[in-house]
Amino acid sequence: MISAITHASTVEQSLKLLENHPDFVDVSTIKHVQLDIRYATENNFLKRNLYGQHTRCFLNKYAALMLARAAEGIARTAPGMQLLVFDCLRPQSVQKQLWAAVVGTAREKYVADPAHGSIHSYGLAVDLSLVDSSGKELDMGTGFDDFSQLSEPAWEEKFLKLGRLKAEHLQNRKLLRTTMVEAGFLPLAAEWWHFDAMPKEQVRKSFRIIE
Repeated sequence: MISAITHASTVEQSLKLLENHPDFVDVSTIKHVQLDIRYATENNFLKRNLYGQHTRCFLNKYAALMLARAAEGIARTAPGMQLLVFDCLRPQSVQKQLWAAVVGTAREKYVADPAHGSIHSYGLAVDLSLVDSSGKELDMGTGFDDFSQLSEPAWEEKFLKLGRLKAEHLQNRKLLRTTMVEAGFLPLAAEWWHFDAMPKEQVRKSFRIIE
């Protein structure tokens, strides 16, 4: 059984309980980071707001420190560029909604089974992209939550040869990956936008999930 920190009755309440929690950091306080929290809008694959009015984005303090390093790194490597965060801590109750929408379909491989615990639900995973100095999101060849092989790093070279991805897309993805890996994050094989702060086994053994 997964041990949880919060037992609030709504997602908004669950997230609000973290505002003054010593183990979590609001990523909007991190320099060179912009937010576009997709599950707090209808601009996501479910086409509905899953977070209510709560648009703040939290990470466990360890992941937040790493994200700050990544933000400093991209600002140093490409002056004017910033990280664009789509999702951070995702309560277990939200993960269950995502899973219910994909289980038994071809999209199932792209969503963590809440029975095992998504690393997002511990506050130790982040979904993000990059924006240039004008605030324009870099073109990665697919959008966030594309849920197709085009979004999988392992297929990038194949799709480049087939003309379904461009050299620009791979260059932008490589810049994002290099920035995050140098800060200590682990990339996810199935999604160019997802990064874990620690190995899944370590997270599930050492941290508690947010309900």
